[in-house]
Amino acid sequence: MSTPPSIVEKVEKKNKFEKYKEEKDGLAVKDELDMFAQMGWEAIDKTDLTGRLKWLGVFYREVTPGKFMLRLRMPNGVLSSHKLRILAEIVQQYGDDGCADITTRQNLQLRGVRLEDIPEIFNRFKQAGLTSIQSGMDNVRNITGSPVAGIAVNELIDTQGLVRKVQDMITNNSEGNYDFTNLPRKFNIAIEGSREDSIHSEINDIAFIPAFKDGTEDSELGFNVIVGGFFSARRCDSAIPLDAWVPADDTVVELCRAILIVFRDNGSRGNRQQTRLMWLIEAMGLPAFRSAVEAQMGKALALAAPVDAITEESKSDHLGVHPQKQPGLNYVGLHVPVGHIYAEDMFEFARLAEVYGNGEIRLTVEQNVIIPNIADSRLATFLQEEPVQRFSINPSPLVRSSVSCTGSRFCNFALIETKQRAHTLAQRLDAALTINQPVRMHWTGCPNSCGQPQVADIGFLGTKARKDGKSVEAVDIYMGGKVGKHAQLGERVMQAVPCEDLETVVSELLKEKFGATVK
Repeated sequence: MSTPPSIVEKVEKKNKFEKYKEEKDGLAVKDELDMFAQMGWEAIDKTDLTGRLKWLGVFYREVTPGKFMLRLRMPNGVLSSHKLRILAEIVQQYGDDGCADITTRQNLQLRGVRLEDIPEIFNRFKQAGLTSIQSGMDNVRNITGSPVAGIAVNELIDTQGLVRKVQDMITNNSEGNYDFTNLPRKFNIAIEGSREDSIHSEINDIAFIPAFKDGTEDSELGFNVIVGGFFSARRCDSAIPLDAWVPADDTVVELCRAILIVFRDNGSRGNRQQTRLMWLIEAMGLPAFRSAVEAQMGKALALAAPVDAITEESKSDHLGVHPQKQPGLNYVGLHVPVGHIYAEDMFEFARLAEVYGNGEIRLTVEQNVIIPNIADSRLATFLQEEPVQRFSINPSPLVRSSVSCTGSRFCNFALIETKQRAHTLAQRLDAALTINQPVRMHWTGCPNSCGQPQVADIGFLGTKARKDGKSVEAVDIYMGGKVGKHAQLGERVMQAVPCEDLETVVSELLKEKFGATVK
């Protein structure tokens, strides 16, 4: 049963997004795609064009009119060479406009796509087991998990099956699910199965972290649950413990469903800056929220277990050569500068996966690529391949740890260009300085924080500044973000630093805070 609406007092006036969702559910445009393709994008109702199409993963961008972004769903960041080839063929047909980005939620976004081609693209998706359904707006985004699930030496639980089940529940096996297409706001879920927090659990609305039921290794292994983590323009918060433990079975799916229903039926639909799950938890109080979730599930949740003995201090970026838990096999992490790739790169990754592995490719939240299941006997030859030289397994320190959102080239929300600037700055600083410790630098073009600057050692959030009487691109600088066992969000330490001054400013920060020295 659902939580009574009276638990959370509804006093707000519904925002404009809620009004257009009441007029027509976002998923309804699924049945109108053929008509849209024939009409042409300029003739489509503006709310359908700029809003509801996002429910299908189709994003209109004012900065590239007529050239759409298509966001995929890839549970756990796992895909096959066959699927990657199909995606490569799609972006290849758009010439210089066609490219793809690996996102911080382990999936791919295709760029340059024409609306008239979407119906045929979706037919190809269905035949290949690909989907973009419910990947934008007020839906649950791509379900993330360890990029080395099933193969990591330090793995406790292979989460791939659970991640797939959660996605299938939310999307009705990729057909679309009206039960979860009208959430108050977007929603993130992550399921970790290893001894390291590779999923950035603290920034998800729901995250599952491996834990023994009684805190000892002779008790049942399952998950502790944390809830409410999010970024927004007005507020950023780390997830908090639900004080609940669940077994590593379909209870995970049941709990996700229950939390989503409580959020759907009771979350605020007023001020968009106050509609994420954490706001509901605070309005109800954590005990009442947990009780509402238990009532929806029809059973009590076990209390959380201690996790100190399980989670490791450090977090791997998975680059380089790593032995798998399967004897004689290895996975190799390739660095993709700020996650940006083209059709020829995608074809090459697919070829490498087939020739040297078992045809599987993994994506990471750091926007990189993993080729798993490479036999010891084939490893040396693999490492000599030209794409492996180009997408280095051991890049220079700052380049290695740079993450970036889309930026103003393709996103109308972004206030600055990010991807090329992030990569160029990292290269220049690596050339000038000796840095003997990892320094994670994350860039985001606007307060939506898709590039997650708050989890970085040094984070950059796009803004504008005045310099010499002119408006220039600038950033607010965040520092102190940590990932792994003692994860925490960073804080803003500088405001409106002009981008043209960043090389000097960041160089000084690296020398002062991270022990960098001039070469």
